[in-house]
Amino acid sequence: MSNMIQRVFTLCMILTFCVCSTITYASNIEDETVISGIVTDVDGEPLAGVNIRVDGKVIGTSTNPDGTFSLTVQQDPPITLIVSIVGFTSQRVEITEAVVDDLEIVLQEQTISGGDLVVSASRVEESILEAPVTIERQDAIQIRTAASDDYYKALSTLKGVDMTTSSINFQIVNARGFNSTGNTRMVQLTDGMDTQAPALNFPIGNLNGPSQLDVESMEFIPGASSALYGPNAFNGILLVNSKDPFNYPGLSVMVKSGVNHVDSRPTLGEPDDAQPLFETAIRYAKSFNNKFAFKVNFSYSKAEDWRGINYSDKNSSLNNGFANNPAYDGVHTYGDDGTFNIALLGLPGPTRTQIAQNVSAQTGVPESEVEQYLAALPAQPVARTGYREEYLVDSGAENLKLGTSLHYRLNDAVEASYTFNYGYGTSVYSGAQRYSLKNFNISQHKIQVEGDNFMVKAYGTFENSGDSYIADFVGFSINDQYLNTSQWYGTYGGTFTGGLIQAAAQAQGGDPSYNQATVNAILSNTGVVSQFHAAARAAADANRFAPGSDAFENAKNTALQNVVPNGALFDDQSRFLHTEGQYNFKNEIDFMDLQAGVSFRQYQLRSNGTIFDDDGGVEINEFGGFVQGSKSFMEDRIKLIGSLRYDKNENFDGQFNPRISTVINTFDNQNLRASYQTGFRNPTTQGQYIDLNVLTARLLGGLPFLADKYNITQSAFTLESVQDFTTQVLAGNPAAAGELVPYNNFEPVKPEQIQTFEIGYKGLLGDKLFFDMAYYYNIYNDFIAQFRVRQINQDQNSDGVIQDSEILPLTAQTAPLLLSGSALNTFQVYTNVDNEVESQGAVVGFDYSLPSNFKVSANYNWNKLITDQNEGFIFDYNTPEHKVNVGLSNRSLTESLGFNVTWRWQDEFRWVSSFADGTVPAVSTIDAQVSYKLNNLNSIVKVGGSNITNNRHILNYGGPSLGAIYYVSLTFDEFLN
Repeated sequence: MSNMIQRVFTLCMILTFCVCSTITYASNIEDETVISGIVTDVDGEPLAGVNIRVDGKVIGTSTNPDGTFSLTVQQDPPITLIVSIVGFTSQRVEITEAVVDDLEIVLQEQTISGGDLVVSASRVEESILEAPVTIERQDAIQIRTAASDDYYKALSTLKGVDMTTSSINFQIVNARGFNSTGNTRMVQLTDGMDTQAPALNFPIGNLNGPSQLDVESMEFIPGASSALYGPNAFNGILLVNSKDPFNYPGLSVMVKSGVNHVDSRPTLGEPDDAQPLFETAIRYAKSFNNKFAFKVNFSYSKAEDWRGINYSDKNSSLNNGFANNPAYDGVHTYGDDGTFNIALLGLPGPTRTQIAQNVSAQTGVPESEVEQYLAALPAQPVARTGYREEYLVDSGAENLKLGTSLHYRLNDAVEASYTFNYGYGTSVYSGAQRYSLKNFNISQHKIQVEGDNFMVKAYGTFENSGDSYIADFVGFSINDQYLNTSQWYGTYGGTFTGGLIQAAAQAQGGDPSYNQATVNAILSNTGVVSQFHAAARAAADANRFAPGSDAFENAKNTALQNVVPNGALFDDQSRFLHTEGQYNFKNEIDFMDLQAGVSFRQYQLRSNGTIFDDDGGVEINEFGGFVQGSKSFMEDRIKLIGSLRYDKNENFDGQFNPRISTVINTFDNQNLRASYQTGFRNPTTQGQYIDLNVLTARLLGGLPFLADKYNITQSAFTLESVQDFTTQVLAGNPAAAGELVPYNNFEPVKPEQIQTFEIGYKGLLGDKLFFDMAYYYNIYNDFIAQFRVRQINQDQNSDGVIQDSEILPLTAQTAPLLLSGSALNTFQVYTNVDNEVESQGAVVGFDYSLPSNFKVSANYNWNKLITDQNEGFIFDYNTPEHKVNVGLSNRSLTESLGFNVTWRWQDEFRWVSSFADGTVPAVSTIDAQVSYKLNNLNSIVKVGGSNITNNRHILNYGGPSLGAIYYVSLTFDEFLN
């Protein structure tokens, strides 16, 4: 099946190019129209790199460094030229003569960008003012002058955008709630290619995106977009458009140097001193006779990554009033994952007998007496001692990106292209655990044929996990190499028992005989018991490998030699293939606008069992199509748009998604909009097939075969009820088992649905003020979430292999097995929430042009979850209710000097995830930059900083501590105006 699909995909790519051979010049050559001229600004200064395109065709050119251009069109006049460049108002120029050799075009500088064209919001070109949904856009100038140290991070200043950070080079964007560090509810397209990693199912930020030198624009569309873009365009879609080599020729070079970790905190695990960072990028593009063009891109960055330094206790609820929690599991300590209840050591069996023999030999107390003391061990969960993140996670963040594209115009109406993007590097990702993405790489290949009214493309995304690993597994392995888990807990329990015997002997005048009343009295004294736990841990950790020692490094290297579950490494080469076509019927239909498209995608899971249940490989096929029509009425004052899409994943029922919207032009440049949109998202590949041991639980996909594989409905109870049971046991309640809630009905996961109602206003008031506001209301059905259950089972071989475990019924003797959690008995499974989930929000923003080229902008964002969090599900709303962005800029303070300052604030909010739960405090940061243009050198020097006040903060609970970045950069652009 896999080979067949690959052959079909290859055939699609061949057919895509075959289209080129069928669209050639007719035998009768059309007459030519020859045009040449110059483009200047209002002061008469020539403008380089101005895009000059022929309306209705793909042919065009750009102006030379001196502002001149020439263009030959295989068509009789009249023709229409569309003349545009970022920062200036576009013009349409009518050509009525066959030869024009002295054309002069003057462009007016644009201070407000409300009239910019967006080419992707509705899959047709339209003014941003007339778009039927909320759209945010950044053009090349805004990207170049962004106050942030990185253009991708500047997305956080847009209305409605939320951003999380797992690493200095790994940011994830989101909109309208349900945020996460791996956002599967967002789609990011770079030049039409989905940038998700096939095994992760979410966009990997800018790890394989274009450099700043090659970005033409970014368009962000919050809210459901499935009606046009298919599955998972659920909370929004981000479109990154790179520069066409026909329109942006020449050489560009950027070098940036800076520092981070200023005023670091070494005692918490940060570097001793400020650390350098570096980035360089090169772009070169060239066109030949407006027929063939190419570009090449290279960029490389390196920095000391931000560190995770949160040592809060994830198991604080398991502390029984002690000074130090025996079950301590730090957010950023690894190897302390999972707990074992030491009361289980006192159950009859070979373990208790062995410990009793050892304690008897040490104390001289008869084994029979020792076994009674062991049977009296308190029901206290205990965790092993972990290692800080600084010792286990590779913090040498780096990112190398290569890209190229070849473009050939078969004629004035058709262009063919090949695109290659490659990203490689080291980063950190917070998921169910903390993952070190070391030497991770992803590549994409795309071929595309397009004209003014059609597009056909085929591309593939190929992922390689490289040397990526799970930090928690490394800590666990180092601990296990020092002393395996059974021996460690045996030593712990034996030492605790020895302390208990000694205390009893002292209380009984030197008599160590077991007396229940004496033991009860001792165990009721938390101070004394706390000393027992401290002594037990000290004994069990007596020769534990110290970080930095040869033994520690050897154990770490050993852990990184094997793949999951025997080591910490992933072994993933998953990929997906996508073929898509779109046609605009504008040449056939003139009474309305009509577009249609089709799509086919295949995921190929190849983790070799380290992430998925995919031994031998798994293929998942999806296909879909859409149709969209629009019609204007009342002299174009009212525009109605409707679309319908159908998608089918082979594991789920097909999905229809309609969208209806309208735009009403109340006055010139004043538009009201309203829309009803639907969307859906299929369960991710992980939501379907994951089968991953994460130490404290086993992550399972929501397909029936995985539930059957582990019999998760047998002797299983909801984890929330197990936690209540544990609380009652620790409190000494004999009726604690009454808290347990059985789990005996598994419902397979299915697609999630959303309905969005949105109203908005967008207006350009004069030529000074651009205003935009919107309100949305979301209704989710079959909301995809995860739930956790714990099963009563026991590993018969004591080696942690779940296939060798026996599921046991609930009895007074087996109930204590629920008090300890691991991947052996705890399952975190994907499912759907039965009840409707509702949320709402609003955005308000404006851009205002002040005198002397100053510009002020501001926006306010409000997001609110209406539905209460459901007990038993990991809901992950994870979004601040209130957020504000304010900016002040002037890119032409003088002829050469410009600046930009941005202030951001967001409210405190609660973060819930399978990695860690906690409060993300309110945060306020300031980004700023000053730039100086070296006109004679076609260069710009930029000095700035992100978070210039060095306000230490986190953007997600369990994420790293973020501080300031100060930098200076030099950018050369051959076509710099």
